[in-house]
Amino acid sequence: MTTDDNLIRMANQIGTFFESMPERTEALEGIARHLKNFWDPRMRRAFLAQVDAAQNPGIHDIVLAAVREHRALLH
Repeated sequence: MTTDDNLIRMANQIGTFFESMPERTEALEGIARHLKNFWDPRMRRAFLAQVDAAQNPGIHDIVLAAVREHRALLH
């Protein structure tokens, strides 16, 4: 398993946790804040590069939505 695979797996786990929230807006912000607060900047950069790739294999829709909506927070 590559580093990119691990980042996707971890991001999806975070997404699964927040997906259970009744308010989607809060869930998306929660995912982005978690990535900002608990991931090293290098991890965030590598993950954002994965999101920006032409294809995003395996990244859950809620995680992609969180990144797109709150991208500025992640830089």
